Amino acid sequence: MKYFYSSFILTFLGLVAAYFLGGFIAVYICILLIILEVSLSFDNAVVNARVLRGMSAVWQRRFIIYGIPIAVFGMRFLFPILIVSIAADMQMIQTLNLALNNPDEYHNALSNNKNQIYIFGGAFLLMVFLSFFFEEREIKWIGILEDNYLIKILTKSKNIILSIAILAGIVLIALTQNPTDAIAYFSAVLLHLGLEMFDEMFSTSGVKSGIMGFLYLEVLDASFSFDGVIGAFAMSQDIFIIMIGLGIGAMFVRSLTIYMVRQKILESFIYLEHGAHYAILALAIIMFIKVFHEVSEIITGTTSLIFIALAFIHSLYKRKSHG
Repeated sequence: MKYFYSSFILTFLGLVAAYFLGGFIAVYICILLIILEVSLSFDNAVVNARVLRGMSAVWQRRFIIYGIPIAVFGMRFLFPILIVSIAADMQMIQTLNLALNNPDEYHNALSNNKNQIYIFGGAFLLMVFLSFFFEEREIKWIGILEDNYLIKILTKSKNIILSIAILAGIVLIALTQNPTDAIAYFSAVLLHLGLEMFDEMFSTSGVKSGIMGFLYLEVLDASFSFDGVIGAFAMSQDIFIIMIGLGIGAMFVRSLTIYMVRQKILESFIYLEHGAHYAILALAIIMFIKVFHEVSEIITGTTSLIFIALAFIHSLYKRKSHG
């Protein structure tokens, strides 16, 4: 419970602030946004824990101290403004003024560029899944997919991840026929490759560590936040209410990440990170689908929870059968 104290304190302060901004209705909307954020990002917590457990104690503390304000204020407030500013070719100050004084127009600007946002986020999450799927590891979950002859051969190829990413990108861009979508997609692929490359240069243990691990976690968090930020406007047009609700949700995800690392949850439930990565693949696919058709956040959150639940139950069964 101690890992969640700061989250409960932030929840209290956030809901009080929401009350002064818009009364009990604003408080209720914040609670809904917290649930939305946690349900969409539970798999994020599992993957975060996987990365964080390989980092030094110093960088784990920095993730908690600096990562929280970045997640709450940066990714849920400034980052959407930056996206709209770039996409709509406006200055940051002008975009901020739009968000504060004309939220409807700000929402429209964000919605008009949501395809590139979803494509960027989906591409980065696809790379996260592919990096995990083709990683050499002892523990396999879905044997027919992870432990067959073809996958064993492909895993030995250093270019397989990039090849699949490029192929998926070509198919997606052929469907959208928009050069801007291509820029968004391959920017995400290059960003992931760049983070991996720098991590290999500075890491001596084969795990993400130090500043590269920290940056990787923040970009991963940004990719997960896209869906929540855009979906949040269906509940409120007030950017401060959105920031408070999603920020509190992000705080709980952070607390859950620390809890998993400290209690060695991934070591106890061996298939949990597998389930999280399959949930990430599902989220990436859903983001791509959203370019063409609307998909409810309920479906997105439920899909993630199903994969996590199945992995948890299977891990529990495995632990008892070998206990």
